[in-house]
Order: sequence, then C-alpha cells, then structure tokens
Amino acid sequence: MKTIEEINQSKVKKIISERKHPEFYPGDIVKVGVRITEGKRDRIQYFEGVCIAKKNRDINSSFTVRKISFGEGVERTFALYSPIVDTIKVVRSGKVRRAKLYYLRDRTGKSARIAEKIKKKIGIDVETKIHEITEENVMPDDEAKSSEVAKEAAKDTSSEELKVEVKQEKKEEIPSAEKKKNPEVKK
Repeated sequence: MKTIEEINQSKVKKIISERKHPEFYPGDIVKVGVRITEGKRDRIQYFEGVCIAKKNRDINSSFTVRKISFGEGVERTFALYSPIVDTIKVVRSGKVRRAKLYYLRDRTGKSARIAEKIKKKIGIDVETKIHEITEENVMPDDEAKSSEVAKEAAKDTSSEELKVEVKQEKKEEIPSAEKKKNPEVKK
C-alpha cells in the first residue's frame, strides 16, 4: 500500500517529465505565463515580478511573485505544479541573503531594488589529462634551440625585405596616378 507521500512524489515526477521549469530562487525576477480561460478561449497572460517566497513541499510547492502595478503592490501566489502555470522564465537572478523577502512590502523605489547576481560562465571544459614524459616534451637541447632561433631570424629578415620592396613599389606608383588625375600639376 502506498502512502500519500509516495503518491505525491510520483505525481511530481510525472509533471516534471511533461514540462520543465527552470531553477529559480527568491530574489529572482520571473515571468510567469498563466493560462486564463475566457468562455471557450484560452490565452496566456504574463505576470512578471520579483519572487519573494518559495515553498518546496512536493506536490504542494508554491512561490509568491510581487510586482508594482500602477503604483500599487500586487502579490500573487502560484502552485508550482498547477496546470494554470504554463511557463516560468527567469529574467534576472537576484543576489539576496534570505529565503523570504517580505521586507520588500514596506519599501518603494530605489530601496526596493535587488542587486543582480552575476553568474560566471567558463566556456572551457576542464579535463585532466596525464601527459607522458618524452624527449619531445622535455626542453630541447642547445643545438636545437640555436637552429630554431636561426630559422625564425631568417623568416623575420626575409619578411622585412619584402615589406621594404613593396613600399618602394607603392611610392613609384603614386606619382604616376597623380599625373593622370591632374595633368596640370608640375614637378
């Protein structure tokens, strides 16, 4: 025989498999898409505000969102796994130090702002690889170093000579182009 807790957990797993909600916390600005039925038509209305409280109680989980609408504070509590809640989108993560932000009810303007939490993303997957020590990995001998340095120096000097030649050719071409444009110009 299953207990109520096991039934609730199985329902939660079923709902999570059907739709995914992002991970959000109190202090985050969330945009909640709410299904509204008007007669025979359904539509989605968005409610955007600061999440001021979140309760994690299996199927009974809920969260409260607060926003200022036309100068009045409006709070709405949603059941997390309710069919009324269509989508949840995290607009901005907030940096807070407590679980319930009820103190925001008394504040307005700048004092009601929450600092943004900056998430650092590193685009490199860090993997540890064991490198075998071979003669190639060890520092090269003095003879190998001197031959590499000589090759690099030869490349540098040849490229500098080419640059000088190209500059001289350009200098010769410029006056001839000016003569074509302005035949009256005297040397």
